[in-house]
Amino acid sequence: MRTRVKICGITRCEDAQLVVDAGADAIGLVFYEKSPRFVSNTQAAQISQLIPAFVSRVALFKDADEKMISAVLADVEIDLIQFHGSEEVDFCEQFNRPYIKALGMKGAEHDADFLFANVKKYQSAKALLLDGHAPGEAGGTGESFDWASIATVVHAETAMPVVLAGGLTPDNVKQAIDLVHPFAVDVSSGVESSPGIKDKEKVIAFMQQASILIRN
Repeated sequence: MRTRVKICGITRCEDAQLVVDAGADAIGLVFYEKSPRFVSNTQAAQISQLIPAFVSRVALFKDADEKMISAVLADVEIDLIQFHGSEEVDFCEQFNRPYIKALGMKGAEHDADFLFANVKKYQSAKALLLDGHAPGEAGGTGESFDWASIATVVHAETAMPVVLAGGLTPDNVKQAIDLVHPFAVDVSSGVESSPGIKDKEKVIAFMQQASILIRN
């Protein structure tokens, strides 16, 4: 199977069209106010309306309260929720939407018990997203982690789909896929000219590199 691609931190309609045209499987909309890629409900609704069938619209939250999340889901067409904070299982499940749970792997990438415990904990998730930041911190930093060290752990400890994130660029995504064989990869800063502004050449190069390898 091919490795899917999510391009996160979309802030403009033209960037949404760019990544769709390049072949992305999903776009990410960030509803974390401290992020330079934060979008308002109005911005997100405009972007979401442009996304065609078979491209998933993912809403990213980090320790947001129930009221805020519910307001976003009421205003914006969303297919999948990405929880990027310390959200517990019951909290994630209460919105009756498919969700993925992000884990900060910096410093924990060698810890099989850490990954296995979260696999057991978030069994209702559609995937686990492994990011390059430290546990409890925010993503979107462009930091990577030791991909090689988690390769055997990922496939030994979980049958759950894994999304690899953190520090991915057109120059290293092929290597990352070759090492980890994830279900999907997630990129944001690695295809930008500035925070929240996607770069056409980088997006196309990333998609080309991510499509070279087909998982066995």
